[in-house]
Amino acid sequence: MKYFSALRSGKLPVSIRFRRKTLSIAVALILANLAVLIISTGLGDMNIGPIDVVKTILGRGTDDHTIVIQTLRLPRIIAAFLVGASLAAAGAILQGVIRNPLASPDIIGITSGASVAAVAFITYFSEVSIKWLPVAAMIGAGITSMIIYSLAWKKGVSAIRLVLIGIGMNFLLVSLTKVMLVLSPIYSSSEAYIWLTGTVYGTSWEMVWALLPWTFFFIPLAMANARNVNVLQLGDDIAAGVGSAVQRQRFVLMWISVALAGSAVAVGGGISFIGLIAPHMTRRMIGPSFGGVLPVSALIGGLIVVVADLIARTAFIPYDIPVGVFTAGVGAPFFIYLLYRNRNSRL
Repeated sequence: MKYFSALRSGKLPVSIRFRRKTLSIAVALILANLAVLIISTGLGDMNIGPIDVVKTILGRGTDDHTIVIQTLRLPRIIAAFLVGASLAAAGAILQGVIRNPLASPDIIGITSGASVAAVAFITYFSEVSIKWLPVAAMIGAGITSMIIYSLAWKKGVSAIRLVLIGIGMNFLLVSLTKVMLVLSPIYSSSEAYIWLTGTVYGTSWEMVWALLPWTFFFIPLAMANARNVNVLQLGDDIAAGVGSAVQRQRFVLMWISVALAGSAVAVGGGISFIGLIAPHMTRRMIGPSFGGVLPVSALIGGLIVVVADLIARTAFIPYDIPVGVFTAGVGAPFFIYLLYRNRNSRL
């Protein structure tokens, strides 16, 4: 029985080899995401049937349905998927490069760096247009990553040193964020706190189009480096022994992860644990090969955030709960479970 298939180009020197199980799971997840998108778009204060949802998306709905779906719900749901996919992909990259099952953007400080910059923007630059908030968040994530990488450098960057410094930086930035919240005016601290919790409330098409290029450029770019990640997972000595440029590849992949996490946090705020949960679920289903882990993790991460946002939006009507509350509620126990399972291993 054949477990693998290959796609080859007759004109280009390109070939793709994939497991049939991975492809079938990816197709199932795509269909599940489409189904959840249609169902989620129809639920809310005004319930709309799935057929009417599809008609409205295709431009054949009533005026009322068009306003509710095209203006209010659809951009929010698409943004939720993109945020979840980007965070999950960023987590898969970090776990593969650092070789640590507990690595994710929110645990090693990347998300906290974006959060500090965003809270500072909301608190001290409230007169500036809110459209610059994503830029501030991404700058914060980038600067934090540079500091972590620089502090971890000692004739190269080791995986364990990168994780430890990242965790320490995360606690430092969380404390700094809390100080700014305490000292800021009540109206700006309330807005910043909601953003820190993680929410896609009020997302517009403008924000969707701003996030879309980052997701659709950097995830394929990470896919192009799948072989490098597989080699890095064998350890630095073995990777260097087979001719891999360990430090350069780790640096490039780290910045791909920063770009994905920073852009996602810029739109969705501090949605936590997606980068931790999705890659673990993926490896349980398809194994450790990064070429399959990355796209499947992205699909699972997007699905988790869309479902969590659906619950947050509909379970407590008329209240709209931040989606980060539900991802943290699931992710925190999962993180404790991982710590317990790996208590006797060297991470």
